[in-house]
Amino acid sequence: MSMTPTPPAEAGSTPPAPPVPLAALLARPDLGLRLLAGPEDVPLHWVHTSEMADPHPYLLGGELLMTAGVQLTDPAHYVDRVVEAGAAALAFGVTPVWDTVPPELVAACERHGLPLVEVPPRTPFTAVARAVWRLMAEARLHELRRVTEAQQSLAAAAARPAPVPAVLGALASRFGGRAVLFGADGTESAAAGREVPAEAARALRDLAGVLGPRPGGPASASGDGGGLRLAAYALGGGEGLTLGVATERLGPGDHTIAGVAVVLLSLLTAPHRGADVTVRDGVLVRLLLGAAPAEVAGALGPGPWTVVHARGGDGTPFAAASLAAALGTPLMDAGTGAEGGTGMRAGGGTGAGAEGATASGPSAPGHPRPGTVRLLLPSSTAVTAQQGWTLGASAPVAASELAAGDAQAARALRRAEASRAALVRHRAHGFAALVDRDEAAAYAREVLAPLTGPLTETLRVWLSLHGSWDRTAAALEIHRNTVRQRITRCAALLDRDLDDPDVRMELWFALRAP
Repeated sequence: MSMTPTPPAEAGSTPPAPPVPLAALLARPDLGLRLLAGPEDVPLHWVHTSEMADPHPYLLGGELLMTAGVQLTDPAHYVDRVVEAGAAALAFGVTPVWDTVPPELVAACERHGLPLVEVPPRTPFTAVARAVWRLMAEARLHELRRVTEAQQSLAAAAARPAPVPAVLGALASRFGGRAVLFGADGTESAAAGREVPAEAARALRDLAGVLGPRPGGPASASGDGGGLRLAAYALGGGEGLTLGVATERLGPGDHTIAGVAVVLLSLLTAPHRGADVTVRDGVLVRLLLGAAPAEVAGALGPGPWTVVHARGGDGTPFAAASLAAALGTPLMDAGTGAEGGTGMRAGGGTGAGAEGATASGPSAPGHPRPGTVRLLLPSSTAVTAQQGWTLGASAPVAASELAAGDAQAARALRRAEASRAALVRHRAHGFAALVDRDEAAAYAREVLAPLTGPLTETLRVWLSLHGSWDRTAAALEIHRNTVRQRITRCAALLDRDLDDPDVRMELWFALRAP
């Protein structure tokens, strides 16, 4: 068995787009590509165009290298360097330099097993690149939907009468393999899914044995055994339990799915689970399934509660769980927040606007930005800055007002990212607190009535960042020209001079009115 630590993904990332098979590109009739050498089942990670005599220094590996052979003088040496750089395939465009693909180039690619594709004169390189990016976008969307559906099924399994076997069964079903919960002594505590060869079972047990509660030890590991891909993940709670998975394939999205199972199993197997903890975890599962706060307020407790939004971490499946443990709460949502949400709705995921009452930027109500972790803490628990994370914290809110706290935390996180602060808290006091809330709200509705939701949120962020176009664009994840256009539109609709500090102050108080 070979074993390696599970490689971390990019911090705060969702599962990356799977590579595109060359065969999918060749199947596009509009491109007219023709395979001249090598296999067609190689994966393409990106596209790179170069007319350098030696492109080796500019290649990262895994790309489809496209060239018209402008400086091709020694095809054999050229292919040697391309293979050495790790390129996945070579695409050669005929005309205007070459009328046909040089036979020496075809022979060199055949010798190395490097796929060589002929690009006809009618097909520009940009069309090939666009086709690859479109295929990658479709693959990424498919992967995000797959992860979302898996998270929903795992959360539903955790709410069943026998949750641990149910979660293992749901995970094994998703992977089409076997999921095993190992005890601290390496014995199987529970298992689900199809039987695997004895060699794979032994290799999985050995892989789980390298993990455990040892300080500084690895939290996950992957390997091969019995012709299957294997992975093991240490559960939280200090009991030395480990989740093992054996399946035909195991990609980044699968590690994300397994990470969700680890969080749920850690909660379900935590020691000293009193009645109040059991009720609290039941509330967590209902929140994961999308229940409204009003429906769970009785079991959750009246509060007050603090909603925290966080982005960052090291990208491992356990980063969000580690953050939740550091802040002292099991109520955590580590969903991707993309393509319609993840189905995981802890920490105020109520169907109300995670970005406020109006949609703005890339996020719509109820769907936090991809990579955002949401947590729910008793207001008596101090929220402190955490290394590697950027945090936004709401003001204390009652359980029935989690939607408002969720919006406050989202805005605080945006301010933290724009100002490069580790932690920003929602500010609920100051001169604005001296004004009657109902009167202020009525006046704010009248003043801001001409603005649409996106315009209102853009104006809010722009004013909070002192009129900075670049910082507002970064906070809203839109182009700075879009910010300028929206602010100009706001000034026209409101018939106000937004360069006037008095006007800015008045609008700021209106935007902050309840």
